[in-house]
Amino acid sequence: MTTFDDREKGFESKFALDQAQEFRAMARRNKLLGLWAAEKMGLSPESAEDYAKAVVRADFEQPGEEDVFRKIAGDFEGAGMEIRESEIRRKMDELASVARDQVRAGE
Repeated sequence: MTTFDDREKGFESKFALDQAQEFRAMARRNKLLGLWAAEKMGLSPESAEDYAKAVVRADFEQPGEEDVFRKIAGDFEGAGMEIRESEIRRKMDELASVARDQVRAGE
């Protein structure tokens, strides 16, 4: 095996690790987002955990994060709450950063 092959294999391994970490971070972000939304809707702690799990599952409906946004926005609307799109998206971005930091820290 040449040095080039070793480097290529190293880059492939790093890419795979980065992708796995990003997947875990987005799952964690979705859970945190679900807990945030549940708190805003006044759900009990037990219901909040169930709701957070439902938000995580919603992310598997389609590629990207629009399915998660639609779930949260639709549930706020169903609860009779007027939460701006910008507030939800800002919270998604904020919690994505928090989740990435937590995953990198091994939490």
